[in-house]
Parts: sequence; structure tokens; C-alpha cells
Amino acid sequence: MPTVVTAPAAPLVKPWAASWFRFDWRTGAGLIAVFSLVRFALVLQANVTRSYQVVALIFVAMALLPWVLLTPAGRRQIGLVRPTRWRGVLLGAVLGALSCAVLFGLTRLLFGLGEGNSLAYIARTYGNLAQVLNDQNRLVYFLIFSGPSMIFSPVGEELFYRGLVHECSARRLGHRRAALLDSAAFAGVHLAHFGLVYLGGSWRFLPGPALLWVAALFGTCLLFGVARTRSGSILGAIVTHAAFNLTMNYFIFYHVL
Repeated sequence: MPTVVTAPAAPLVKPWAASWFRFDWRTGAGLIAVFSLVRFALVLQANVTRSYQVVALIFVAMALLPWVLLTPAGRRQIGLVRPTRWRGVLLGAVLGALSCAVLFGLTRLLFGLGEGNSLAYIARTYGNLAQVLNDQNRLVYFLIFSGPSMIFSPVGEELFYRGLVHECSARRLGHRRAALLDSAAFAGVHLAHFGLVYLGGSWRFLPGPALLWVAALFGTCLLFGVARTRSGSILGAIVTHAAFNLTMNYFIFYHVL
């Protein structure tokens, strides 16, 4: 019988990074540790200074990593491909909006619009908008703030968590356990955004509101993963995340501020 020669698999990582970046759990854990520590520190500092521009650099770095580290085959591996099922993208958009609506409903029911409301605390990061908003300019400001929030964190975080980190973990854990891990990492780092709060010139930890916030984000991240799987592309997760952020801004501008 003739010998069948199979072509070698295309490399997933660019040559300059191949000596230290591998799709394994160690690399995934290292990525989580580095980016979580840097982000946590930057967000906590921003909560004090009320200047959040530097935090956006984290999302830019996350978005650039696949292009810097991976070959075209590697980017396809993490889901940077055209969706095979656009219904999965649409499903993700619906799930993202609904999950944020449920979060806001539960938070308002349990904590009102006081310090225990995660969206009310996040609204503080928008500066003095409460003093300038009115019926004539509310929609304009809503669109201005929603645009960046639908681009920077959805693209950066999904390429990082549902892309790089997930694929590093999935080799050892399988996709279901990897989804639990990347969702837990995503939810945990968001304690810097709410849960550990800076109010009245001092730091406080809000156990009940923080638990609800982290649990809700963990569940929402699982939906991001569902959208990626159903769509066959990381774009499904990005759209789901963007829909969540758009809905969050709707509640902030029309029910909080």
C-alpha cells in the first residue's frame, strides 16, 4: 500500500513567542495572573482618582495579544473566524441584554439605588453627568458613552478570556471546565469595579452586593461562552458582551442618573 504522507500541522504561535507561549494550563494561569493583578491595581487607583482612561489600555492590550502572539492558524484556534451560525450571534445579543436586565432588577430590588447597587456605583465613573443630563441631551450622552463600552471591553476581554485563556485551559480541562475557569477569572477581577468600593474617602467591602455582582457576572460569562459555541466564532461572545454593556448603559442613563 502507498504511504500516506500527512502535512505537518500549521504552527499556532509565532516563532518569536513559541519558546514560552504554549496552549496549556500554565500559560493560561500566567495570563490570568498577570492581567488580573495589573487590572485590579489600575482600576482601584482609578476609583480614587476618577480617571479611567488608563484602564482602557488593558483592553487594548488584551485585544492585541492574539495578533502579536498567534499565527493565522492560532487565531482561528481561539475562534477568530467568521460565524458559521448567525443565529447564535443574535441569540447572544438577546441573552446579553436579558442578563443585564435581570442583574439590575435583582440589585434594585435588594439594594435600591444606594451604595449596594453595582450599576449606581459604576455610574460614578461617568463623572458629573448627573448634574448636566436633561431630557434634551440624555440620548446624546447615552450614545457617546455606549460606543466605547461596546468596543473596548467586549473585544479585548472576549479575545482574552473566551479566546486565549479558554483555549489554553481546554486542552487539559475540556471546554466545559475551561468555561467555568475563564468565567470565574472574569467575574473575580470585576471586584475591583464593584464590591471593593471607595466611598467617602475610604475603602469598604460590601459582602452581599459583591456576592450578587460576582455571581451574576459569572453566569453572564457562561452565556458569552454559549454564544461563542452556538455561533462558531468569538464574535458571538463579543456581541453578547456588547449587548450586556449597552443594556447596562441604558439602565444607568435612564434609571440611575
